[in-house]
Amino acid sequence: MSGLIAAMDQGTTSSRAVVFDRAGRVVSLCSAPFPQIYPRPGWVEHDPKAILSSQLEALREAVRMAGGAGDIEAIGIANQRETSLLWDRATGEPVCNAIVWQCRRTAPLVERLRRDGLADEIERRTGLIPDAYFSATKLQWMLDTYGLRARAESGELCFGTVDTFLMWHMLEGRPHLTDVSNAGRTMLLGLDSLDWDSVLLNGMDIPSSVLPEVRDTIGCFGALDPSILGRRVPVTAVAGDQQAALFGQACFTPGMLKNTYGTGCFLLKNTGSDPVRGGRGLLTCPAWRWRGSTAYAMEGSVFVGGAAVQWLRDELGIISRADETEALARSIPDNQGVYLVPAFTGLGAPHWDMYARGALLGITRGTGRAQLARAALESIAYQSADVISLMAESGGVNAVRVDGGASANGFLMQFQADILGVPVERPAVAETTALGAAWMAGLGSGMYSGLGELSRLWRADLTFSPGMDETARADHMRGWRKAVDRAARWIDN
Repeated sequence: MSGLIAAMDQGTTSSRAVVFDRAGRVVSLCSAPFPQIYPRPGWVEHDPKAILSSQLEALREAVRMAGGAGDIEAIGIANQRETSLLWDRATGEPVCNAIVWQCRRTAPLVERLRRDGLADEIERRTGLIPDAYFSATKLQWMLDTYGLRARAESGELCFGTVDTFLMWHMLEGRPHLTDVSNAGRTMLLGLDSLDWDSVLLNGMDIPSSVLPEVRDTIGCFGALDPSILGRRVPVTAVAGDQQAALFGQACFTPGMLKNTYGTGCFLLKNTGSDPVRGGRGLLTCPAWRWRGSTAYAMEGSVFVGGAAVQWLRDELGIISRADETEALARSIPDNQGVYLVPAFTGLGAPHWDMYARGALLGITRGTGRAQLARAALESIAYQSADVISLMAESGGVNAVRVDGGASANGFLMQFQADILGVPVERPAVAETTALGAAWMAGLGSGMYSGLGELSRLWRADLTFSPGMDETARADHMRGWRKAVDRAARWIDN
């Protein structure tokens, strides 16, 4: 077997590695979970060493299962975005736990940015909406809380999102690098310059010396240290996981849209070479950059998607496996007026409410496991529908390509098609984030000739067609919006 590509897919709850053949078929896969840390309500952390060790474990095992590293031509990296890490440049030791993208601890810093008049500048310069979700205030918090500004300014510390941390620890020479898709989620990258924005760095008192070099998404980042797989393997692509999924869904044409159902839900629409400003809670960010040419995306971020099902399993204990929710949801004819607003860490697009909190509404004495399971699944579809309806205003939506763990749930996918009124297309290869990273790496290594060849490799598995009438759809959405209004602004600023 020759011409293989390995992809590292470092996610919020597990690190995965997948080896693909040239046709985009999965040869081997390994997943290594790692613990979530919740030190206070609304705070979410990861142990950086657990991120690294789990990713190394997954990569080594997937490559072993594929027959060894001899046929691996290139490696691509996809990673959870916005999660922020700070480590010692000399030793590689983290100065504290990683602050995860879901974490709300920096909401007061965001409020301070607004009071200081930086909110409009951030939106104009970065395409993002000021929020604790993004990396900048996480870095501010670490520098302030641990008194590290002097060390950062003197070049003793490295800051990075997960891609940067992995490359620094896994590549020869410890390069301090990132790509435009990850840098574009920090709230510090200029959307036009595609480099760190000096106005924002000054406004947030962040020294540029702590930041990584920004590179194209597709290109040579260096070689894997031979101690990891036994030989030097080039890393030729790095991308944020959602941009990688957009690529893995072959959404290369402006207007194409995908939704990833993971811990959260992330909807990205390719807008081509034009960084379209979506407004109304939608974000604008680089999708990828290759050979000096940039593709942009419009994005809507839903913070809690599959995590709502995890909550049923891990905190409430009403299911033992996530896939039990499909049978429970189908066991009742409708939601019986029960709505779950899973605003466990606030609400993302289109609300951007850092102070919303979860709410379960419409419950009666007869509410049980089935109603809760159905409400959790429906909440994922409702949140996605809120975002997709906004995206439809800027050019329409003909279909949605879906991926991520929860896309395997047939009830959820059918309900999503029903509530949207457009077909939902599920691909034959479920590992689209890893596939996108692999395809990017294949382009970077010269394995593929271009996007046209990759488009021909994409295959659909199943299409869910809408079957709900307009009256029922409107009733469902009216109940959802009423529930969201109850959960909004629950925590005092």
